[in-house]
Amino acid sequence: MLKYLARRCALFALALFVVSVVVFLALRVLPGDLATIMAGLNSPPERVAALRAELGLDRPLVAQYGAWIAGLAHGDFGTTMLTGQPVASVVGARAQITFPLIVLGLLIALVLGVPLGCASVMAKSARARGLYQAVAIVGGAVPALWAGLVLILLFGRGTGLLPILPASGFPQDGWSSPGRAFAALVLPAVTVGVIVGASIMRYTRSALQSVASTGAIEMAMACGMTRRRALTHVGLRLAMPQLVSVVGLTFAEMITGVMVIENLFALPGIGSGLVDDLTHRDLIAVQSELFMLAAFFLVIGLLIDLTHRALDPRLGQDDE
Repeated sequence: MLKYLARRCALFALALFVVSVVVFLALRVLPGDLATIMAGLNSPPERVAALRAELGLDRPLVAQYGAWIAGLAHGDFGTTMLTGQPVASVVGARAQITFPLIVLGLLIALVLGVPLGCASVMAKSARARGLYQAVAIVGGAVPALWAGLVLILLFGRGTGLLPILPASGFPQDGWSSPGRAFAALVLPAVTVGVIVGASIMRYTRSALQSVASTGAIEMAMACGMTRRRALTHVGLRLAMPQLVSVVGLTFAEMITGVMVIENLFALPGIGSGLVDDLTHRDLIAVQSELFMLAAFFLVIGLLIDLTHRALDPRLGQDDE
């Protein structure tokens, strides 16, 4: 296990290095001079030259990259050009909205998707199976923007038929008012949860069917279990590695996938903040934000690999 962990950590470090190089070079090959873009097209040459020196753009690329990596190693992700605040603190404040939204949405998706996926496999009649399949297809095909608007028209304060929840915004004092903060995330989380839940429902159904095709369910039934009990106790346990992959990757994808939701509900999260930084050409902040997002994706992938190994130690034997 230690050898497997060391190998995966080495691959993680290599991938993180490649990501840092790609992110750094991607913003350097964009059309136009970074200092000119940030200073303004009509700025005098003296202002542009001063900004280039301030940002270190007058140095070789290798030196610029080294300075950036050295800053990252010490927790310095740079400062935003708009407000002058540290990027780490800005992203941290946004993460206090985005991560609770994603966790709540994912919990709703699991509560909806896993039981419905199991029920679709356990359904005996073709009509019932077709109904579950239609639910999964329709749920996955609903655009997030449309689903959010429908929920706002139904339950949003000031616009809804049952105006019981905030339709937009987040409390200025954040989680100091937990009740108001949680209420502000309910409608966005339900919007995310319904759409993601349809995908989890399809994956659960597919995973259980693949397990059933191996004969494990029939063997459990031969030992005295009912089909429902065999599916829920044996099938889900055997399908757990596949479901862990789906849930982990879904969680990572939701970081950027909630961008539309955050803009629709006026939530100052990571997704909407990244869009604002790109709009205002705050490329220094964008560089560090993209790196942090990519690092988060890699961390999720590493955790999925380690969880797979913990659930089934045979998965890493070929590598050893």
